[in-house]
Amino acid sequence: MPVTPPEVPPPAAAEERHVILGKVSGLFGVQGWVRVYSHTRPIENILKYSPWYLQQAGSWRSYELAEGRQHGKGLVARLAGIGDRDLARTLVGAAIAVRRSQLPALGTGEYYHTDLVGLSVVNREGVRLGTVQRIFETGAHDVLVVRGAHEHLIPLVFGVHVLRIDERAGVIEVDWGEDY
Repeated sequence: MPVTPPEVPPPAAAEERHVILGKVSGLFGVQGWVRVYSHTRPIENILKYSPWYLQQAGSWRSYELAEGRQHGKGLVARLAGIGDRDLARTLVGAAIAVRRSQLPALGTGEYYHTDLVGLSVVNREGVRLGTVQRIFETGAHDVLVVRGAHEHLIPLVFGVHVLRIDERAGVIEVDWGEDY
């Protein structure tokens, strides 16, 4: 009989919030393995974390990562308690997250994208441009998507466009015009 993982209550503290690292993208074989799409760089870093929290039907459930590996250009994984293709099928499409506290500590001046989302963005003149909605990669550098009265796409280049990040105050100061 399959093991039903416990439903995980919403995290209380900021360090315990869920950080999405990927998703279950498909099935692999008949023994409960799944294909994994990873947002981590390099992609196999997602396999360093356990437990994984999978979002299903609006709630998070905890699964221990039994094993995982690179397969071709992607990843495959097997979760404890998921022993056949039918059970694995119920996981397809689920977001894969870890708790913020599971991520490695960062050095001074280093930031996880997830920590910047939601911060207020102001320019040197003190004009509030909006709030960071998301961050995307372009290859050359990452870009902040800031929404306020207008949407701003601000290159995440320290010392040029991004002057200061104060996580405690919840503010990113940028060298960016209101009308850019």
